[in-house]
Amino acid sequence: MKYDLIIIGAGPAGMSAAIIAASHGARVALVDENPVPGGKLRGQVYKETKAGWWIGEKVARNMENKLKQLDVPCFLECEVWGIYPKWKVLLNNGEQLESDFVLIATGAAEKAIPIPGWTKPGVMAIGAAQVLTNIQRVKPGNRVAIIGIDVLSLTIAYDLKMAGVDVVGIYLPPLNSFSLDKSNPLKMIAYLSSLSHLAPNPILKLLGKLGRKESMQKFGVNYYPPFGMKVWGIPLHLRKAIVKIIGNEIVEEIEVAAVSRSGRLGKKKGKRIPVDCVCISGGLHPLIELASAAGCECVFIEELGGHIPLYNDKLETTQSNVFVAGSSTGVEGAKVAIAQGELVGTVICNRLGLVENGPEFIKIAKEKVNSERENAVIKFHPGLENGWTKLERLSWISEQ
Repeated sequence: MKYDLIIIGAGPAGMSAAIIAASHGARVALVDENPVPGGKLRGQVYKETKAGWWIGEKVARNMENKLKQLDVPCFLECEVWGIYPKWKVLLNNGEQLESDFVLIATGAAEKAIPIPGWTKPGVMAIGAAQVLTNIQRVKPGNRVAIIGIDVLSLTIAYDLKMAGVDVVGIYLPPLNSFSLDKSNPLKMIAYLSSLSHLAPNPILKLLGKLGRKESMQKFGVNYYPPFGMKVWGIPLHLRKAIVKIIGNEIVEEIEVAAVSRSGRLGKKKGKRIPVDCVCISGGLHPLIELASAAGCECVFIEELGGHIPLYNDKLETTQSNVFVAGSSTGVEGAKVAIAQGELVGTVICNRLGLVENGPEFIKIAKEKVNSERENAVIKFHPGLENGWTKLERLSWISEQ
C-alpha cells in the first residue's frame, strides 16, 4: 500500500510527526509493535518546578485522539522485518508499505549491567518497573532495591514509593566492564550535582550546588554517611554497591558491600538485606538497527547515548528522504521528541508541496526543538551540548 509518509515508532516523536503531516493532508501510516500508541510516554509521571505535573498517559491519550480524528491508519502490534529502497517497509504480518519518505522513531533501549544473580526471576530493568507501576498499575515487588544512580532510577524510585512500594535503597553497581563510571562514587556525586535543580528540598539543592566544585565533591565522597542520604525518604547510597543478588528460585536477598571513593570493594564482608525485587538502571542507548538496515551512516557520540544515525538540521539521515526523531537521534526527553516529530512532519509536508511558506514553518519548528532542549528539566546524559557540537561538525563534514 502506498503512502506519503511511513512512520516507524508510535512514541511521542512518531505521533507528533503523524499529526502534523496528516493535518496538512499527507497520507500517513504509523507502525508500532505495541497494542496502543504512546510508547514509554505513557509511563512518565514527574513534577516540573513551574509547569506542575507532567503526566505522560494524559499527553499520549490526547495525541492518540488526534490521530483518530485525522484517520491515520495505525499498524499496531506489528514489527518491521525489512526496509528497502525506495522505500518499502515489510511488516511481520506480511503487509508491505511503500512511500518516498520514512521516519524512524524507534526510541531507546536500556543498557544492561550484569552482576551475580541478575537473571533470577524478580530482577528487571528499571524501565520494566516503570511500565508495571505507571501503565499496568502492578507493583513489581513489595521490597525493592535499585542498582544504578541516574535520572531514570531516581524518577522511577519516586514513582514506586508513590505506588506504596518499600524502596530499601538506591545503590551503586559493582565495578566491572559494563558499569564503569556508574560504580565510581566521585563521578556519581559530580553527576548528581548537575541535577541539583531537581532536588526535593532546599538543603539538597544547596548541597548539589556546592558539589559542583571538585574539592567539595571529594569532601562529599569522603564523608558521605554510611547509612546514605534520603531523597523522598529513599536512602541514596554513594559508598555502597550491590555485589550479589541471592535466592534459590526467585530474588530473596541482596548482598551490599562498602566501596572506596573510586568504587573498589573493601575487605569487609557484605551485609544481606531481604528484598523481593531488584531493578537495574544501566542507562539508555538509541535504537539504530532499522536506520542501519536502511543504509544510514551511523556515528558514536557518547554524550548522546552511543551510536546514532548521522543527521542534519532537518533530521534527515545520509539516506535521502529517511528521517529520524526522538531518542533515535540521542537520548533526550519527551518534549524534545515531540518537537522533533513536528519538525520532520513540517519538512516532509513542505517537500510534498502541502505547506505554504514552508521555509518559515520549518524555521519555527527548528526553534521549538532548540527551545525544548534549552528548557528541558531532565537531561539523561551529561555534556549534551558537547554531543550536539560533535554532531554538527560531523554533519558538516558529511555534506562536503
